[in-house]
Amino acid sequence: MKEKRLLFVLFVALAALALILAACGGGNEPATNNTEPAAANNAGTEPAADTEPAADTEPAADTSEGYQIPAIEDGKYNVAFVYVGPHDDGGWSQAHDVARMYVQDNVADVHTAYVENVAEGADAEQVIRSLARKGFDVIFTTSFGFMDASEIVAEEFPDVDIVHISGYKSNGANFGNLMGAMEDMKYLAGMLAGSRAKVDGNPKLGYIATFPIPEELRLGNAFSLGVQQTCPDCTIDVRWIYTWHDPILEKDAASSLFDGGAQVVMTGADTPAPAEAAPEGKWGITYDYSGNCVADACLTSMYWNWGPEYARIIEGSRAGTWTGGWEYFDADSGALGLYGFMEGETPQPGVEGLPEEDLALIRDTLSKMLAGEFTRFDVFKGPITDNQGNVVLEDGVSLEQLDLDGFSQFGSECKTCMYWWNENITAELPELDS
Repeated sequence: MKEKRLLFVLFVALAALALILAACGGGNEPATNNTEPAAANNAGTEPAADTEPAADTEPAADTSEGYQIPAIEDGKYNVAFVYVGPHDDGGWSQAHDVARMYVQDNVADVHTAYVENVAEGADAEQVIRSLARKGFDVIFTTSFGFMDASEIVAEEFPDVDIVHISGYKSNGANFGNLMGAMEDMKYLAGMLAGSRAKVDGNPKLGYIATFPIPEELRLGNAFSLGVQQTCPDCTIDVRWIYTWHDPILEKDAASSLFDGGAQVVMTGADTPAPAEAAPEGKWGITYDYSGNCVADACLTSMYWNWGPEYARIIEGSRAGTWTGGWEYFDADSGALGLYGFMEGETPQPGVEGLPEEDLALIRDTLSKMLAGEFTRFDVFKGPITDNQGNVVLEDGVSLEQLDLDGFSQFGSECKTCMYWWNENITAELPELDS
């Protein structure tokens, strides 16, 4: 009798404990996502909460190292995009997301998804591998720091095509890289900035640079070479921020350059910080996304139009004709733009009052670029002298592609390489972590 009563009491106690645990949540709530819900077929992701989904609840996506991995759609050609920043950052990642939506709207029987805010390095490798395991047919990895991770996963999944943006590695099969000559647009933006500074009577300009990689020196030098065309007396200072996307750091760097006397500040990072931080009477030049040049203080934006390039690669992948190699497009691809100067666009307020000969030079050079008559090799054609007084290129000599892409310190076989600053840049060269 005592045993039965004891068992009954124990049963009641266990039942009560179960009710208490259930009331406390017990880890049975679905994982949360703090981003605004994306439209169908456009799954976006933030790092998931540390809760487990209920046993009878199908989670919206699998998780990998804190990232939600979107699902594929049966019967569709599934394409994933990996972003280093938020999909709506107003810059680099948003330009890629606009391209993703272009693919969704213009390529038949395709399903697209993305994972955002992915850290470079081990996190990127886990995310890319999880997308491959999930069954995505093509994966676009859209940051320089995703290169090694992309290469590793491509070797593990030979049936998945992986396209890395802005790198230099490929395997001749399912792993390739894609980049465009944004130096074309930065060169034109330099002409515009030099003209504006000259008219304003202040020959100081600034450049916000992200990481000390060849791309950042190449784009800074292209900008400075453009500045020389319209303002030979202008000089350019540089601030390194060591991040692709940090609105606070970007704005602080812009403010530092403006406080240091810069009349126009151009950025290599993601947010519209230079235009937002510009004091009255000064100007910012934004980057990556055509929709971020909205403030009156924005002189122009150099932007990407990735959509047609992505559609072309996806169609080739589905047809089995795409091979992972090295692709680098110029302005005649239609994938590059200078805001306010492309067809159908209205120039920003800061363009008003600039010398007609400067504007004619910008428009004529742009027209030649779009026609394929002026390329990145014309941007980097001598004579060019660095800020130490050394001749980088003799008159009429152009850099080669390896020179545009490489640092000898990183093992590149480049001859001239990109580890130099043009003569009108007052900053020292960045230290390299070899």
